[in-house]
Order: sequence, then C-alpha cells, then structure tokens
Amino acid sequence: MNLQESLAMAVKTLAANRLRSTLTMLGIVIGNASVITMVGLGQGAQRFINGQLETLGPNVLFVVPGTRETRRLGALNVPRTLVLADAAAIARQVPTVTGVAAEASSRQLATVANRNANVNVVGTGPGFLTVRSFDVATGRFLSDLDLSRNAPVAVLGSTLKQRLFDHDQAVGQSLRIGGVTFDVIGVLAKKGSNLGLDYDDAILVPLTTQANRLAGIERSPYGIPVSFITVAARDRPAMATAEFQVTNLLRLRHSIRDEDDFYISSQDTLLSIANTITGALTLMLAAIAGISLLVGGIGIMNIMLVSVRERTQEIGLRKAIGATQADILGQFLIEAIILSVAGGIVGTGLGVGGVLLIAVFTPFDAAVSAAAILLAVSISGGIGLFFGVVPARQAARLDPIVALRSA
Repeated sequence: MNLQESLAMAVKTLAANRLRSTLTMLGIVIGNASVITMVGLGQGAQRFINGQLETLGPNVLFVVPGTRETRRLGALNVPRTLVLADAAAIARQVPTVTGVAAEASSRQLATVANRNANVNVVGTGPGFLTVRSFDVATGRFLSDLDLSRNAPVAVLGSTLKQRLFDHDQAVGQSLRIGGVTFDVIGVLAKKGSNLGLDYDDAILVPLTTQANRLAGIERSPYGIPVSFITVAARDRPAMATAEFQVTNLLRLRHSIRDEDDFYISSQDTLLSIANTITGALTLMLAAIAGISLLVGGIGIMNIMLVSVRERTQEIGLRKAIGATQADILGQFLIEAIILSVAGGIVGTGLGVGGVLLIAVFTPFDAAVSAAAILLAVSISGGIGLFFGVVPARQAARLDPIVALRSA
C-alpha cells in the first residue's frame, strides 16, 4: 500500500468518527493556541517596555540617590543624597552634557472652582523639555527666572487640563495647589504614560517653588533634595564619557571615598534589564502553555490505543489478505499525525486570533510570531508521531489469526 492510499484511508477512518477525532485534537488545539498567544503576549510586552524606555529621551542618563543595594532591597526611605545644586553643577561643569533636569514629586490636591483632583505635582526646571523630549502645546514652559523667584506658576499635562478646565482655555487661569494659588502658564502636548509616570495627568511647577511653598518635600541642609536627575549627553558615543565625568563630579561634591551614595543608569542598561526580564517571562509562558501540548499528545495515544482495540478485526483481515506490519504501522502513524497536524492548524488560527485581540484590547503591541507558529506546528506534528508509535506498534504486532478469532 502506497502513501497516497494510506493517507486516503486514514482520512476516511477519522471522518467516520468525527466526534472522537475532534475531541482527540482538542488538546493539541489548546496547546498550539496557548503557545502562540503567550509568545505573542510576551513579545508585545517587550516591545511596549522598549517603547516606553525610548520615550524617556535620547542619550539620557538617570542619576538616582542611594546605592544599588539600597534600591535592590526596596528600602522604604531611600536617602535623599542628591540636591538641586548637584544638577546645576553638572550642567555647568560637565562638557559632554547638553541638558540637565532635576525632578522631585509629591501628591497634592489641586482645585479649580468646584473641581478637585489629587494629582502628582512635579517640581523641575527649564531643562525638562529638552532632556525628556516633551513639547508645549499652548503657552510657555518654566524658566530660570521662575526658579530664582520661587514663582507660583504651573504647567499642566494635557489630560489634567481636560479634567480641570474641560474645553476652556487654561493658560492665564489660576488653580490652587495645597492651599497656594498658581497661575497656569502652559499646557504640555500629549505624550502618554511612561513607566508608571503619567506626566499627561500631572502638574509641573518650579522645583524651588515646590520646596519652599508646598508641603511634602523635606529640606536638606545641603539644599533642595531631588528624586533623581536626568542628564542628556551630547550624543550616544559621549554617554560613557558623560557618565564618567558626572560620577567624578558628584563624588567630589559629596566627599565620597568609599561607596557612592548615588548610581547612574542609562537607557541601554534599562533596555538590557527589561529585555532579560521579558525574555524570561516569554519563555516561562511558552513552557507553561507547552504542557498542554504534551497533554494533547497523551490524549492522542490513549484514543489511538482504544482505536486499535476497536479495529482488531479490521487489522486481522488486512493482515490476512497480505498487509505487512509496516503497512499497519504506517496506517496508524498517519492517523496520529493527521490528528496532531490538523489540531496544530486549528490551534494556530485560534492563537493568531488571540494575539490580534491582545493588540486591540491592551496597550501591548502584540504581533504574530512566525517562529512561534512554526515551532508550535512542528512540535504538535512531532508529538503526534511520538505518541502514535506505541499504539501503531501494538496494531502492527497483532497476530492475524488471533485478531480474527477475537473479533
């Protein structure tokens, strides 16, 4: 019996038992769909995080207070070892730096007429726009004069502007923050949330004004403490030099001889960490989903063993008229492979649909992975071949006389 005849007979046999064949394929269908969907989800999360990091600004370094060990252990009270004067010194003395922005934030109640909002108030300076790649939609941004005068002026994020002023003009209006009246001088262009920091729903004020007029920022004997300092290097090749120069300057200013009381991260470092985490997460999700493929293969083996018992008379009759053990072995292997491949194709369709739904209903830029599809279908076909061997060999070894007599 040639391959074409065996294939036609296998299709006919499986079609005669549609319900059983469908239920047998179900494990493979679920397994393939799960693998493709989970891989798509993991890769979508990776692209989302990378996109978020890239929007932090070009050639950016982040100077953060405290040691790496302190941050790693998740200390509740990270020491405020960086102050506004450090940012000014970096801008003034580091030649490879083109922009510096210090930031400190606190939660405050903002009030406009009868509308209240508990918002994130970010104290910063004029360098924020260039370093963090933001644009002003209307009005102007904070200036050096605003910082030197502790001016009660504010720039609103686009989302917060809608919440407090609807479609009215916000620039030129006033709002109260923590009991202090601020004049709105500008509105930022919409940019979206960034690693949990949604500047679209925040108020930006001069850092000196925040420290001197608003509660929530504890003063330091060395100046106004900041949450972190963002530094823009001249270009990407200059980032390593800028990091070296900033480190030396801060060690000198802080009189450090042993361990630094700050650390510096770059976009590349954050991207590497994010890629490692999301890669491991994707692998873990795919491995968990792959377990259902194994369960589906076991299901195929069980059903094929039942099929061998039910078709004992057929096997004995075929052997009696000249079918060899290889013909019987091939017949059952083909049936198992057809079940697994068909389940793989259906599961692929469902997995692709799942990835498309993730892309529509979540912020993740999920996409169909051709490698995941190829891997899932190949594995499902291999599982059918592997788990089909045992029942196929059992059928091939049946003695024709015993098979006909038992029937």
